[in-house]
Amino acid sequence: MFDFMNEKDGDNVIRPIGQKDNADIAAIIRSVLSEFGAAKKGTVYYDPTTDDLYSMFQTQQSAYFIAEIKGKVVGGCGIFPTEGLPEGCCELVKLYLLPEARRTGLGKLLIETCFDLAIQLGYTSMYLESMPELSKAVSLYEKLGFEYLPASLGNSQHFGCSIWMLKQLA
Repeated sequence: MFDFMNEKDGDNVIRPIGQKDNADIAAIIRSVLSEFGAAKKGTVYYDPTTDDLYSMFQTQQSAYFIAEIKGKVVGGCGIFPTEGLPEGCCELVKLYLLPEARRTGLGKLLIETCFDLAIQLGYTSMYLESMPELSKAVSLYEKLGFEYLPASLGNSQHFGCSIWMLKQLA
């Protein structure tokens, strides 16, 4: 698989997903999409894999990380070798955080954990898809070096997304 030690920053922990996390993270994803008015067709809200992310992320060259505050699951983020992406490119997927986890640095820590693992796995670039409703996340992506693309890459099946971004990894 991959070499990962749980990241701990005070009461905050970033760790690989476990099967027991499926229900919590699916509920968080759907809650956040509803909160921002983005629970629409063509998004992960209706994607059947959302209910079993643990199994989805058993795919080679992929990983999903859970964020906890004081032992409570508050979000997650991962990387996935989405079909149809250019060689050496993975997708940053399913970054969702509960309100109490926002503005704590956990989102940035999750993404940076994904950058580090992607580089360790040999990826040279990272792609993502988002939507205008998630503008706060898009702002974070911009700050972390993602640049806008004019069209989608790969075959994520998430036709509800209209923002596409790419970052070259060091």
